[in-house]
Parts: sequence; C-alpha cells; structure tokens
Amino acid sequence: MDTTLPNDTTRDIWQKDRAHFLHPWTHFDSFREEGSLILDRAEGVYTYDAHGKRYLDGIGGLWCMNIGYGRDEMVDAIADQTRRMAYANPFVDVTNAPAALLTAKLAELAPGDLNKVMLTCGGSTANDSMVRLIHFYWGCKGQKSRKKIITRRGSYHGSTYITQSMTGKPGDRMPEFHYDTDMVVYVSEPNMYRPVEGVAEEDFEQWLIDEFRATIEREGPENIAAHFAEPILGAGGVVVPPSRYIRETREICREHGILYIADEVVTAFGRVGAWFASKDVMGIQPDGIVCAKGLTSGYQPLGAAIFSDAIYDVIAEAGHDRWFTNGYTYAGHPVACAAALKNIEIMERENLPAYVADDIGPYFMERLNTLRDLPTVGDIRGKNLMACVVNVADTDTREEFPHEVDIGKRIAAAAEKRGLLVRPVGNLNIMSPPLTITRAEVDELVDTLRAAMEDVIADLRREGHLPA
Repeated sequence: MDTTLPNDTTRDIWQKDRAHFLHPWTHFDSFREEGSLILDRAEGVYTYDAHGKRYLDGIGGLWCMNIGYGRDEMVDAIADQTRRMAYANPFVDVTNAPAALLTAKLAELAPGDLNKVMLTCGGSTANDSMVRLIHFYWGCKGQKSRKKIITRRGSYHGSTYITQSMTGKPGDRMPEFHYDTDMVVYVSEPNMYRPVEGVAEEDFEQWLIDEFRATIEREGPENIAAHFAEPILGAGGVVVPPSRYIRETREICREHGILYIADEVVTAFGRVGAWFASKDVMGIQPDGIVCAKGLTSGYQPLGAAIFSDAIYDVIAEAGHDRWFTNGYTYAGHPVACAAALKNIEIMERENLPAYVADDIGPYFMERLNTLRDLPTVGDIRGKNLMACVVNVADTDTREEFPHEVDIGKRIAAAAEKRGLLVRPVGNLNIMSPPLTITRAEVDELVDTLRAAMEDVIADLRREGHLPA
C-alpha cells in the first residue's frame, strides 16, 4: 500500500511548518531557504519521508529510539492505558499504578541506594528538578550557601533556564540569550583528542584532576552543592572521559561533601551496554542519576531524576512540616509510565543491554574505525552505540576546517541524499542508532557514510580545502 503523502499535501505541510513552527535549535537563515525534511512514518531502524524515501536512522530519533520504531506491543500498551485512564493528577497524595510500578522498577535497576524517583516530562526538566532537589536538600541541612553547580565545558544538560546555563557546549551559548553566571561553575572538557593549550596529551588527565580540585578550593566547598557530569559527553561530541579522571573527581566530591549527579539522559537504558553507565561502565556510584530518552525509547515524553535514600532521609525528616514545592502537571503521566514499563519489559526480554555490550556495540565501533583511512577523519570516538566521527583538515596537526566549510553539515546532507541520517555538530558527525540494529544494517550505515564522506572530500579537493 502506498503510504506517501500527495505532493500537494506535502507542499502544504512544508509551507505551514516553515511559516509557523519554531523548531528547537532553528538556524534562521538556512531554515528560511530550505525548510524542513518531513518525516512521515518509520519501522525498525528506518524512517521514511513524505515522498516515501527511506532513511536508515543513524541518530535513533534523537538518542532515544532504543527499541526501534513500530513496536506493536508498545502501541498497544499506550492505547490500552489511554482507554483505561488517560491522565491522573500526581500532586501531593494521588498516584496511579503505572507511575508507582515504574518508580519501583527504576529503583530496582539503579545502582546502590538510588531508590527515590521524581518523574518529569523529559531530560531538561529532570535535570532542572534535580537542581531544585539539591538546593532543597542543602537548605534542609542548614547549608544554604551551597548553591553552586560544577559542570564541564562541552557538556549538555538541557534547555530550561538553569540547565541551559549549566550547558558548557560553546555552540549552544548564543549571545542574545541570558544565562546564570553566578551559580554555574565550569571545569575543562575532558577531551583527550584536544588537550588544553600548553598541556601535553600524556599530562592532560592529571591536569584535569588538579583543575577540578583547584576549582573547588577557589570557590570554597561550603558554596558548592553538586557536580553534574555526563558519563560520556553526548551533544558535545561523544567525548569519553578518561577513567581515572572519572573516579578521582567522584572521590574529590565525596571528600568535600559535594553531591555527584550523573546526567544519563543519553547513556542510560542500554546505549553503552548497561541499564545505567555510571556504575557498570564507569565504575562509580553517584548520589543521583538523571535519565530520559531511552526510558520510553521515544514513544512518550518522560524523564526521571533518581536519587539516594540518604538525600531523601534528610528532606523528609519528620517534625519540620516541610513541603517539596516542585513538580509538573504531567509528572507520573500514566500513559508515559505505561510506555516506559513496556519499553523496559521489551529490553529485558530481548536482553538489549547485553546485546549492545557484547555484540552489536563493539561491531559498530569496529566498522566505524575502518573510516580512519579517509583524509578528513581525525578521530573515531565513542562507546558501543554512541559514536562520533571527528572531521579535520589535517590529521597530523588536528587543524579544523574553517567554519564556513561546515563539514559536519555537508557530510550529513550527502548522507541524507544516500538514505542515511547522521547528526552534524560543527566539525563532527554523531551517531546513536537503535539498539536493535543488526550487523547487516551496521554495514549499510558505515558503507553509506563512507560514500557520503567521499563525495564531500571530492568537493573539498575541487574547492582547494584539501590537496588534490
């Protein structure tokens, strides 16, 4: 059956979108000229545009389509819960079965004593609520001076006011916006491919550790509430921090009573081969974990802030007549929670985290590394199904292409023409395909990406950006 939209309908949708929809991260000049790619349907690891053209979704929606598109049992779970009860008020002392069951399941899956859960509408609101929780915690302990949040340059934590302020990714810091410049403190990006200027690569990990400790001493540990850290930096370019740096910064936080929060909006639910990356991949026990995306595999919007019994025991101590005045109309939404429960059930039944860790993840990275022979590939980095190609003008000096070349966007556009979606971020191309991807589909992804990159390399040579 032909499911493509008629050309006149497609044109009408394209025009209405261009006229009315302010997209996240709109680049106004290019959007005015090009408008949007209209995606119309999807199945497995593939999505189709309004004209019926098929694309292998190398981005997995937006890091989130973990179990793949078109899972009928997910659709049935969502429909069944919608018919049974489409909404339930979550405030104060009212709950619903999916929300209660989901929070218990998350406590079971999370490491250590992370047994308490705030449910939110997505990753940004989960991070935002975690900040609110932490400030509430320190207020309950009588240490209201502990307000500051340490994050990393190159990080991404969301797009609410405070989470955008916490984000250290330079490309997201538009001068027209306002940011909190008092509460948020940055440390350097742990990118071993690009050490801080003047620091040798072999000395960089220790330099990062020393900088972290010095930052705490400069700001005063009595003023610092928490350190928010992605186990692997996602939107900042799939930067995998060195392991000793991860362990030692966690211990430095513990020494000074600073809470360590793992932002696992991307890394949780199997993407790097574990339910949560903090303990099983990075070897640390955080005080809290923030997650979203793979929690429902994108079938419903939902986020969660999971935190320790130790934090809860402080804020809920009897005799203080306290109210936790934070939350959302759609917190614990029964339909979203039903989707999350079914998503986790599918992942457990199909053993997807182990499939990623032991089979498809290593194979994906192995195949991506075959691209290193191309003259623009400076680095291939990542972990399992979270990966990035770093494009450079000179692989020896690691010099980047001029901004106007826009190589990441050019490669993504060339890949799109060939039926592959990859994400451009400056000089990078990021991939996070569904966890259900097969070896044959990995081969298709890498072979298509190679062909797209060869097209762009040929153009760069003609334009004089690369030697002939």
